[in-house]
Amino acid sequence: MNQDAPYRETSDRPLAGCLRGEQFQATVVLLAATSLTLCWKYFGSPDFYTEHLSSLFVFRDDPVATAGIYSFLSCFVLMGVIPLLIVKCVFRQSLADYGVRWGRLRWTFGSFAALAPVFLLAAYVGSRDPSVLGEYPINKHAGASPGMFGIHTLTYLMFYLGWEFCFRGFMQHGLRRTMGDANALLVQVAASSLLHIGKPAAESFGAIGAGIVWGVIAFRSRSLLAGLLLHFMLGITLDLLICYG
Repeated sequence: MNQDAPYRETSDRPLAGCLRGEQFQATVVLLAATSLTLCWKYFGSPDFYTEHLSSLFVFRDDPVATAGIYSFLSCFVLMGVIPLLIVKCVFRQSLADYGVRWGRLRWTFGSFAALAPVFLLAAYVGSRDPSVLGEYPINKHAGASPGMFGIHTLTYLMFYLGWEFCFRGFMQHGLRRTMGDANALLVQVAASSLLHIGKPAAESFGAIGAGIVWGVIAFRSRSLLAGLLLHFMLGITLDLLICYG
């Protein structure tokens, strides 16, 4: 009976702590990140645009390109802008506390220089993989013209801004006070990796290692910049090689 007492005492109001202080922040981060990433997965996909929105708006009379651009901008809004507003309006905290700052530039550019060859090699290998060729570029008409590839590059960067802020900023930094650095990092790795379900297996498993590396860099450099640059470089180089390689 005595052994059961602690369980009974803590289970009478199991959610009470979610409404207080740092625990409240962690609760909001987890619920918001889960909801927003699922919204993007279901309602921000190219397929959703094609099936439900293509009759409403089309960019340059090209619904295929619009589908990709729509997905990128949806990620920017759902996973970037809305979490940013939560930080500023709900938590009333500085974005600098979530990695939106220059940080330690020597660490940022040192890590970028060290890891850039690795990710460039990964992009080259991926561009030769048939399963990757079937998946990318997300904007299937990205290589239609230099102008279209320029638009693709700009909107793809917006995608990565949303992605990196959601996982390495909003989640990782928003959870560190209650979960500790290591667990906060691993939670964002789990969330970002699971969002790769449906992608080629090599990419999905690679997302685990890359998420850990970019998460560590975000903490050590005190900025999201290095991870953003590396992730964007990987994605746009892959598309460049597929379209023009």
